[in-house]
Amino acid sequence: MFEFIRTHQRLMQFLLLLLIFPSFAFFGLESYTRFRERDNAVAKVAGQSISQQEFDNAMREQMERFRQMFGPQFDPKMFDTPEAKQGVLDSLIAQRVLSHEAAQSRLSVSDQALRQNIMNIPGLTGPDGKFDGDRYKGLLAVQGMTPASYEARLRQDLAMQMVNGAVAQTGFAPRTVASRLSDLNDQEREVQELVMKSSDFASQVKVTDDMLKAYYEKNIAQFEVPEQIKAEYVVLNNEVVASQIQVSEADMKAYYDQNAKKYGTEEQRRASHILVKVDKNASEADKAAAKAKAEKLLEQVKKNSADFAKIAKANSDDPGSAAQGGDLDFFGHGMMVKPFDDAVFKMNKGDISGLVQSDFGYHIIQLTDVKPATIKPYDEVKKEIEADIKKQLAAKKFSEMAETFSNTVYEQSESLKPVADKLKLQIQTAASLTRKPNPGLGNAPFNQPKFLTAIYSDEAVKNKRNTEAVEVAPSTLIAGHVVEYKPVTKKPFEEVQAAIRERVLQQEAAKLAKKAGEDKLAALKSSGAGEGFGAAKQVSRAKAEGVNPVAVQAVMKADASKLPAYVGVDLGNQGYGIYRINKVAQPEKVDAARRQAEQQQIGNAVAQQEMVSYIESLKRKAKVEITSSAIKKDEVGEKK
Repeated sequence: MFEFIRTHQRLMQFLLLLLIFPSFAFFGLESYTRFRERDNAVAKVAGQSISQQEFDNAMREQMERFRQMFGPQFDPKMFDTPEAKQGVLDSLIAQRVLSHEAAQSRLSVSDQALRQNIMNIPGLTGPDGKFDGDRYKGLLAVQGMTPASYEARLRQDLAMQMVNGAVAQTGFAPRTVASRLSDLNDQEREVQELVMKSSDFASQVKVTDDMLKAYYEKNIAQFEVPEQIKAEYVVLNNEVVASQIQVSEADMKAYYDQNAKKYGTEEQRRASHILVKVDKNASEADKAAAKAKAEKLLEQVKKNSADFAKIAKANSDDPGSAAQGGDLDFFGHGMMVKPFDDAVFKMNKGDISGLVQSDFGYHIIQLTDVKPATIKPYDEVKKEIEADIKKQLAAKKFSEMAETFSNTVYEQSESLKPVADKLKLQIQTAASLTRKPNPGLGNAPFNQPKFLTAIYSDEAVKNKRNTEAVEVAPSTLIAGHVVEYKPVTKKPFEEVQAAIRERVLQQEAAKLAKKAGEDKLAALKSSGAGEGFGAAKQVSRAKAEGVNPVAVQAVMKADASKLPAYVGVDLGNQGYGIYRINKVAQPEKVDAARRQAEQQQIGNAVAQQEMVSYIESLKRKAKVEITSSAIKKDEVGEKK
């Protein structure tokens, strides 16, 4: 990675969040809006609000995306910084201003482009490569979306990408600049290392009780046990609602009769064809010539239908099927162009059609097989039908129960029992809840930032009232009640004294090592001597060769116009390193492929800078306003 990117980490973090932030292109943020929700906009873009709930959902989605990327190595603390949280808000604002600009510029997305994007979604094509419309509708239905609502959102998203792409494509890196940066990246330096190890100075350190107590008082936060809450909670979600719904046998049979196609396969037909290609905009003479050729081929196959594959292989202009003797395999109604489709589904097995004209030219079709439509027996899909009906009814009933849930936990706030009895919910218990999510608890409803904020409110802790109904996921509400609160406590000095002694010893030894190292460095710079150093090593920005990475960065940045050059590096508790630079050289051979990739990388960085500047101008144009109560300090930190 280049120095430019290293030294612009703030910019890169923002761009990373912008690029990987959910595009709302498939599983968009669909959530239930809480009853009695107050106007809690965190920002306004062109007069339109971004709500606190949208921000919370974006944070949760972003964390989940990283959790899936990094698995067990995922650390939620990486989002627990003002910078990361401000980055999420910046990303939401960036999306809004791009969307607003796309609308203002009247950018439109063609039906063909929309269709192509949908067909490219993974998992929506079967083994035969054909689009699975039923699966497409089913996946959207699970998210509470219809094809119409999803496609409208996708159009908006693609239009926004058009704005993004138009700006990003204007960025480029001059070849001379890219070559110079690549030269710096490839440059190698011969160095020798001399390390003043902290451990060698440990025997000189005198640790006193006063030093230990001073460290304890100065770093008291290291020895605090965070406040904890034991809480009862109830959850209302679609699964809970569905479990309370009973579906009769009559309803399931009626549903089966009305949706029989859903539980079966439509009729499929297998055909072979010979195509005589001619463009629909061709001249009349060309069309006539193509038709004459097709008529001659039709005569041949009519005389001897057994030679259809042989004739197709030798004469068909369809490169995709000619090699297979014109075979198109099985396909359903509507999968082929309309004239072709209409002809095939009127034929009987073994029939050969007359000439069928489409936009591609003239087709001669042979119907080779028919798979009749099939429907699974009722008993085989009974459980699936029951689940489908429950899911649909639960989605409708949830909003009714959600209002009751919200009202009851608010109005009868001294206990969760009234809402549990009224809605037949289970009161559960969670212990050791802290203000921040516990990574070990995963996505449990009580481990979500919004709920933890609510359970730690004064109303919940001091007044012993229920929390409000908190939406922690789409169609998932939770309310809690504090059973026990433990304030922050300090570990006694005696309990941590041994650990403190070790830390103080390391710190003091490191100070002595650093002092000795700095004195040695000053003497070496005066004398230019090389005694005491280790064997020479070749290092570059791409390879460290066993040298501390922090030291490598210092060595590569050092002024090497006069050799030998000396660099001192504080290695923390490890000690102090002195590095003697003897030679500077460029490698004889360069990796052309890597250099080309680096030039592309630099170009992308320039384009990203252009995009950031453009978004800033759009934000000014859209009069972006971050409200004074936009993001709570305990959630996002101080705004800048």
